[in-house]
Amino acid sequence: MVAWATHFEYDGINIMLQEGCFSQTSGGCFQNLLDQLENITAQVLPLDTVTNILTMAFNTSEKILESSSSSGNPAKLVFYGNHVLKTSEKLISTLVKATDTHDSVSFTLATVEVEVFMVGPNVTLDKIPRLDTTNSSVDIDLIGIAKNNNETTAVAFMSFNTMENLLKPDFFNTSNDTIKTMMSTVISATLPKTTNTKLTKPVNFTLKHIREFNPSGSLSCVYWNISEWIVDGCSVLETNSSYTVCSCVHLSTFALIMQTSRPPESDPLLDQLNLVCVIVGLVFFSLSLLTFALCQWSPGVNNVARINICISLLLAHLLFLLTQQFLSLIRRHQVSCVAISGVLHFLFLSGFVWMFIEAVLLFICVKNLSQISSKKREVLSSGFLCVIGYMVALVVVGVSVGLLPEGYGSEHCWIKMDKGFIWSFLGPVCVILALNMILFIKIFISLNSALKNLNAEVSQMKQTKIMVFKTLSQFVVLGCSWILGFFTNGRKELEILFLILNSQQGTFIFLVYCVLNNEIRQQYRKFFRCLCPGLKQH
Repeated sequence: MVAWATHFEYDGINIMLQEGCFSQTSGGCFQNLLDQLENITAQVLPLDTVTNILTMAFNTSEKILESSSSSGNPAKLVFYGNHVLKTSEKLISTLVKATDTHDSVSFTLATVEVEVFMVGPNVTLDKIPRLDTTNSSVDIDLIGIAKNNNETTAVAFMSFNTMENLLKPDFFNTSNDTIKTMMSTVISATLPKTTNTKLTKPVNFTLKHIREFNPSGSLSCVYWNISEWIVDGCSVLETNSSYTVCSCVHLSTFALIMQTSRPPESDPLLDQLNLVCVIVGLVFFSLSLLTFALCQWSPGVNNVARINICISLLLAHLLFLLTQQFLSLIRRHQVSCVAISGVLHFLFLSGFVWMFIEAVLLFICVKNLSQISSKKREVLSSGFLCVIGYMVALVVVGVSVGLLPEGYGSEHCWIKMDKGFIWSFLGPVCVILALNMILFIKIFISLNSALKNLNAEVSQMKQTKIMVFKTLSQFVVLGCSWILGFFTNGRKELEILFLILNSQQGTFIFLVYCVLNNEIRQQYRKFFRCLCPGLKQH
């Protein structure tokens, strides 16, 4: 014998639920509730009654979604989704009542937003106002439709916040094997209590994007056709990174679905290569820092830029490596992911700024064909350079946060690609790379001019080799790997080359400024002789 423990009565509508119904995750309770709701015969109901019943229905549907058997069963999801739509439309239709001119009803629940607009025979409006919800709106020629229905009609516009859990984007069947993402809330537009539902003009829906926009994705305006999403009769009228306008020649349940190419399967060997290369690069960054800090350099040598390049890139590569290794844990806390992407933005940008400062210092060296003069060292003091090196990057990040704070925290805890926000990083990078190119051209011109005027005692060949090698090596350190990164386009061989070059910036710095510096090599030998006294005999 069935125990009916819960009884709801709204304006003469009796709803009986089984004992413990709200704690169940099986479909029996939900189906029983929907069956009772579909048998409601009332033509007009108060707003409170409609909202109470809808809240109860959606709360029960959320219990169903907690059941693994239902969430993994497409047939059950379609069945429940259709019933929820049918029940919602029927309940909303009971809000439509006769009016002489025009009237409207709207309400917002946690799961659905509704706007109902009614017109009567004496309506004085030439065009009804746009119906708006938080994430969508609709433009419909309701006045024209009313002329075909004895001057009376109504439109019900609903925006469902959780319906995509039932009517999943994967129900959009396409010939291409793509990833489908629901880019809008599921909306529904109907003409309740209207005999002639033929549209006089196409209806335009403006759908706000509720997820990160991928410029490479393909957007489709779709409507629900009993068991699947299809595009018949709907088209994209206008789109940008924030919203899309869909035009449809009929009313139904609609959504905006984006298709993106499936990412290539993870290559274990490439992942291991990335891990090893980054670790090696971090080791040489550390060795370079120790060398710059502990070794004795000529009085005129200014290592402040090189030290800060190492600090910025060492911290950036280390943070990025740790983030990717523990990405699944970090993604659970979006605030942490956003903070990490902001810090990475700052560290990589400061690395580029210091690279530019190093190029400027190199240019001054070549102009003087000696170390920087004492007067220029006063102008380019370490404190002044530190202010420039870090404040420029900090200002860029600060402005970026102020203009678009939601631009941080992508799937990989980096800058999001939508709304052009990636240019907050690529823009400064391109400017710095362009300035470096100009400086390097000037360096070669100045070097060539200076060598012609060198004293005969100076070995022109030796100086030329040293300065040209230093300039070319500097160019590799400052930008070649990043320039290559713009042209990978998914080609594995270029990705591997970019990975190696970018991760080995620390290695390049160590080789160019430490290993290939005769004075530093002498200090290395002294250091190893102190560690291994037996080497003194050789």
